[in-house]
Amino acid sequence: MREILFVSKPVAPPWNDSSKNLVRDIAGHLGRHSPVLMGRAGQLNPLNRGRVEAVYRAEGSAGFAPSVRENLGVLRHLLLGRSADLWHFFFAPNPKSSAAGRLATVLRRVPSVHTVCSVPAEGVDVTKLLFADATVALSRFAYERFVEEGVSGRGLRVIPPSVPPLAAPTSLERKALRNKHALPETATIWIYPGDLEFGGGAEIALHGFAAWNRSDSMLLMACRRKTQQADEALSRLRAKTKQWGLDAQVLWLGETQHIHELLALSDFVVMVNPVAYAKMDYPLVALESMCLTRPVLVAKGTPSAELAEDGGAVAVETSGEALAAAIESLSGDRAAIGVVGRKARALATSKFSPQTVAEAYEVLYEDLHG
Repeated sequence: MREILFVSKPVAPPWNDSSKNLVRDIAGHLGRHSPVLMGRAGQLNPLNRGRVEAVYRAEGSAGFAPSVRENLGVLRHLLLGRSADLWHFFFAPNPKSSAAGRLATVLRRVPSVHTVCSVPAEGVDVTKLLFADATVALSRFAYERFVEEGVSGRGLRVIPPSVPPLAAPTSLERKALRNKHALPETATIWIYPGDLEFGGGAEIALHGFAAWNRSDSMLLMACRRKTQQADEALSRLRAKTKQWGLDAQVLWLGETQHIHELLALSDFVVMVNPVAYAKMDYPLVALESMCLTRPVLVAKGTPSAELAEDGGAVAVETSGEALAAAIESLSGDRAAIGVVGRKARALATSKFSPQTVAEAYEVLYEDLHG
């Protein structure tokens, strides 16, 4: 059985990062190949098969991006460590990582796949950053951008990300979760489960909530702190919340271990981020919300808008007013909310299932091996 080395961040808890979760889910559902993960020294294998290479130190960077020292350790392992039959890279293209990947694959003569975990920023020449034998875009949006910018379509594929199945909550379970988190049973609850410093989605969520202007509603801001710029963004947004008189209706939850419960108890999941930079094309939390039958509102003109094509989400213009209008329309038709939720779950558990995605990659691996 051929081995696939997954070149990524350490595939270890906590499971709060979409790219390493994707590696875990693909590797764990391979049927015809044996996975090799990059992990931390001393960690247990999170899968029931394959093996883990201790590429990262036991106590490494606590952030979402590995440190320079950790990245050098990855390069050292690629150049000098035990090899595999194929290398599968997972990262957002950047000059240093792409140059390192290109060097290692040439010197070791190993076939390679690169899954582009996030659409590069506008103005970046992607032709200089893609190096593998096959490049996988997570969305049609990314694929079309690469082709338009001169990347040969011969080595390009579109394989979506995956999401492990979550049980759809019943009305009684949602009521119990609201009681658990001390939230009103009758309130209309929005949740923004995204970043503060990237994409602009947090500000649009607040603007939309203010424009909606319902006293019997709440907005949960379940935002991760990815960089130091998050503190500045939080201060600015909290000042706006106070200015608009929304202090009592907006809860700043930060990063939480209860995100699935909060998604399940909410009425609307708001992710109208105008820019996909620094996020997976279809954010994991959006796919998880779809599994939970929650209506997800996404931005037109972005990769996430593709989720709306099969009725799995609602695409709106990138403004607070448009967001408020969309939720007003949905709120007036409970049957429509149910239809969106059911379509969302059906899409998440079929097109984005780990089994379906892993099979697509196994076909790609076999194409490269000939």
